[in-house]
Amino acid sequence: MIIFLYTFTILLIVFGFILMWREKKVEVQTRIATVFQGKTENIEEGYEEDLKLSFSNRILIPIWKKFKRKFSKNVNSKKQEKLERKLLQAGNPLGMTAVEFQIVQVCLFVFIPTIFGGYSLLMNMGVGRTILVAGIGILLALMIPSYYLKQKTNGRNKQAQKELPDFLDLVTVSIEAGLGFDSALSKVVAKGDGVLANEFQRCLEEMRLGKTRREALSGVRDRLQAEDVKVLIGSIIQAEQLGIGMVQILRVQSSEIREKRKQRAEEAAMKAPIKMLFPLVVFIFPCIFIVILGPAIIGILETF
Repeated sequence: MIIFLYTFTILLIVFGFILMWREKKVEVQTRIATVFQGKTENIEEGYEEDLKLSFSNRILIPIWKKFKRKFSKNVNSKKQEKLERKLLQAGNPLGMTAVEFQIVQVCLFVFIPTIFGGYSLLMNMGVGRTILVAGIGILLALMIPSYYLKQKTNGRNKQAQKELPDFLDLVTVSIEAGLGFDSALSKVVAKGDGVLANEFQRCLEEMRLGKTRREALSGVRDRLQAEDVKVLIGSIIQAEQLGIGMVQILRVQSSEIREKRKQRAEEAAMKAPIKMLFPLVVFIFPCIFIVILGPAIIGILETF
């Protein structure tokens, strides 16, 4: 309850500042219009039209756009390019750009330690514990965005590895039916859905905009960090340079990828007993010992 009231108070303060800023802006516009005769009615009509819009369209979205423009001017270009690459590898989660993601990072860096520190002060934890809790909040604010991107990237890579054999089979069948490589990709992408379909759809669009096939495929290899995808893209580029038949390359790659997937499944099955050992020793064995040896220990204690 205390956390809710504390958060609600902060939100009310922010909302009050936004309304004050909006009223001052309208007042300044009205005073400027009074200087130039004949402009007051147009501003009043424009203000009435603005009032018909929703709260987000009138206030929040313009503030957000203005803040993004100012924030982007202070962002290092190299860091922004690196972050854009990570966002592409993660699949552009929530449709965020690099600037928006950095704004979210800054907001988390301010908001989480403030919440943690304010809660510790409300609970009268003392200065030392308050600093410790605020430090934990800072660590969480630093770790959460990078951890989120890493999880998204790993999830996309696993999904791409899972889709790759079937995707290759469909492309191979389409090429054998008489289509070219680009036409086969377009046909499979149009009928399918998933990580690979989206990436190769982007690849085809880049080729239509003027990129070479090698550059477009290299972009797919940069956005998907799965090892099988990298090997496949490298084989396709090499086959194009050497003039090797694409069907043969795709069939070999499909069989190798299926074999690797089988080996990964066997490896995971062999690791399962070792992973089960820790919960067995810590949680299950003590319960079994209590059930089996408990009555005997109670009988021995009663005897002595």
